[in-house]
Amino acid sequence: MKEISDLHGVGKQLAKCLARLGITEVQDLLFHLPLRYQDRTHLQMIRDLKDGDEAVIEAVISAVIHPPRGRTKLLCELRDETGKLYLRFFHVLSFQTTILKVGTRLRCYGSVRLGQKGMEMFHPEFQVIAEGKSLPIEPHLTPIYPATEGLSQYRLRKLTTQALSWSTEKDALTDCLPAALMKNLALPNLHDALHFVHRPPRDTAISQLIENKTAAQKRLIFEELLAHRISLLQLKHSFQQQKSVSLEINQTMMQVFLQHLPFQLTTAQTRVLSEIHADLMKSQPMLRLIQGDVGSGKTIIAALAMLQAVANGHQAVIMAPTELLAEQHYKVMQRCFAPLAIQVALLSGQIKSRSAILKSIANAEAQIIIGTHALFQQKVDFAKLALIVIDEQHRFGVEQRASLREKAQKNYYPHQLMMTATPIPRTLAMSLYADLDCSTIDELPPGRTPVITSVMSSHKRDDIIARVREACQQGRQVYWVCPLIEESEAMACQAATTTSQSLTQLLTDIKIGLIHGRMRAQEKEIVMRAFQAGEIHLLVATTVIEVGVDVANASVMIIENAERLGLSQLHQLRGRVGRGSTVSYCILLYQYLSEIAKERLAVMRDTTDGFKIAQRDLELRGPGEVLGVRQTGELSFKVADLLRDRDILAEVNQAADIFMRDHAENIPALIARWIGRDGDYG
Repeated sequence: MKEISDLHGVGKQLAKCLARLGITEVQDLLFHLPLRYQDRTHLQMIRDLKDGDEAVIEAVISAVIHPPRGRTKLLCELRDETGKLYLRFFHVLSFQTTILKVGTRLRCYGSVRLGQKGMEMFHPEFQVIAEGKSLPIEPHLTPIYPATEGLSQYRLRKLTTQALSWSTEKDALTDCLPAALMKNLALPNLHDALHFVHRPPRDTAISQLIENKTAAQKRLIFEELLAHRISLLQLKHSFQQQKSVSLEINQTMMQVFLQHLPFQLTTAQTRVLSEIHADLMKSQPMLRLIQGDVGSGKTIIAALAMLQAVANGHQAVIMAPTELLAEQHYKVMQRCFAPLAIQVALLSGQIKSRSAILKSIANAEAQIIIGTHALFQQKVDFAKLALIVIDEQHRFGVEQRASLREKAQKNYYPHQLMMTATPIPRTLAMSLYADLDCSTIDELPPGRTPVITSVMSSHKRDDIIARVREACQQGRQVYWVCPLIEESEAMACQAATTTSQSLTQLLTDIKIGLIHGRMRAQEKEIVMRAFQAGEIHLLVATTVIEVGVDVANASVMIIENAERLGLSQLHQLRGRVGRGSTVSYCILLYQYLSEIAKERLAVMRDTTDGFKIAQRDLELRGPGEVLGVRQTGELSFKVADLLRDRDILAEVNQAADIFMRDHAENIPALIARWIGRDGDYG
């Protein structure tokens, strides 16, 4: 493969800049795709320009003005036969001052603004036109690429032109997709698609390019989705070839466990548990994801899976994203496993008796281990780890999950169970989690009262405080959630500390507590224990309570600046109330509502169905934000978008099966092209 340094003009320094963008080979440059496009294919007369236009003009400098003071360093008056326009420069290099002189003819491209003197361009791109000469007009739209410091758009375009020329050479670039498949889908070959995307013809509608609706873009989207699908299927296939411990069901222990639960499993929980039991009995590792709405009972299913490991003489571990959630799981597991005398240990960054806990894990005295990121540190050694449960799995990077997996018994892969309270539509799940078997708990336990949600302006704060006082006096408990810990000038948010102080002054007869992420684990534990015991009536908190806190008597939640939070996060927070039989309320306070914020909060008001909310959140914010997939090794598409392109996912899935069966020799090149080193996480 041709190295990037083989291109003309690429020295060591430029190669370093390109490497920061992940470009080390010429092929990488071809798949470094434009973010947007500019139309520089026709000249405009100055008289035709309007405020806000992006335009190409040709004119002669008629005056050069050096303002005496202020930010503007240089002002050039340009004239053509129809009018005048000013170029305004705030920074001027020495060579530019020698160029920008009266009588010089320039071709300029920039955004036109209406200024004090008339139409102006700020720091336009310009070329000098020598006397008696002319410049050819651009034959295609101008691409704008993702860039980095030390790498201009001009340089990127020059290098891309070389790369496109190289791609025309015989066997320079492998077209991995079979011609028959492309013909059936009416899509162009790879070379034509790349050339079109990098240099679209002048008559191409920019709106079509922005929306990725051209045949060339669809070809690249299809190939990228196919590469991701195949890489995940390969990962799954590779995983299934590994050896794991077969874990039989111990009916007696399971019956004891279930008899001591204060409720019966729902039909959905029983179905999912059966799927997990079947997986754990195999000698190949389980790789399963449980999707379930807030409060659907995923934790109990995880506990029963861990029981299956312990009943066979092995250890099980559950990893949570926060210490608060780990502590909550620890308490739940201690209660659940006490009748069976199973030893449960908690390992987190704040734990004091660390050495004793590490010893109990290493000698298998600790059978169920619960913790945070501390679990995959080097000093943690498991004696007989057979099952890993990862809660809120999207909050952990691939590398972190792999580090924990490597702590299993020698020559054995652990079974893995992931849990998420961010439900996503089935078609999307099939592509996002192609390497996993998916189970869905689509039923809430009986007795859960729906939460009544209201959207209110922060101007009605006094009314809300009166409602809070009334709820507390009636013996109910309240959450008051603030996005920040301290006041910030950058964001007009009510900080938790300030809110706690003001509410304490206003509600003198109400016991108020404060909890946030910067408190020590012990401090948080004291506050949470007091709240759970009913000693605190009103808990002011940051979003640290998004997951993990379960107080059945809490029936009112106020969320400040709700317009700043995503739908999935709001839904998670709302899930902290409505856990008892009392009617519960959630009040979403806002300071300013944009159209999209108004739409999002209306969704929260109209439904409590997590799947509907997740679908709407995906539509409004995109999968990258909602699913937490910005982490190392996770989805980072160059041109595809799972939500926008969901209509072709079925065709991609079908093509992946055919590709793996009939064109396996092309798979390495396909995955290297689109996924690169990220594929190594398999």
